[in-house]
Amino acid sequence: MAKQGALSALGKGGMSELWARLRFLFLAIIVYRIGAHIPVPGINPDRLADLFRQNEGTILSLFNMFSGGALERMSIFALGIMPYISASIIMQLMTAVSPQLEQLKKEGEAGRRKIS
Repeated sequence: MAKQGALSALGKGGMSELWARLRFLFLAIIVYRIGAHIPVPGINPDRLADLFRQNEGTILSLFNMFSGGALERMSIFALGIMPYISASIIMQLMTAVSPQLEQLKKEGEAGRRKIS
């Protein structure tokens, strides 16, 4: 009876929406797992492995564990949101220096879209 109630709560379109969401979830997981194995260009993997070996049992290994090992491989997804935040801070500082960027900032939403 509980199963019948759960199915009726989903409705006719509920199951197709559920499957669409599950497909998206699995696709996102696959993309993340692939991206976790693509290294950042310019990184020497031997020196990085030495760094992690020397700092075993420290906070660095803890961060590596929470990133699923992506930090040790220095993958593109190990960078996280930091490049975006850094670029945003730099662009905000540049608007104070550059008159063209200051003008774009004063144009409102359209100017802010061009900046970002």
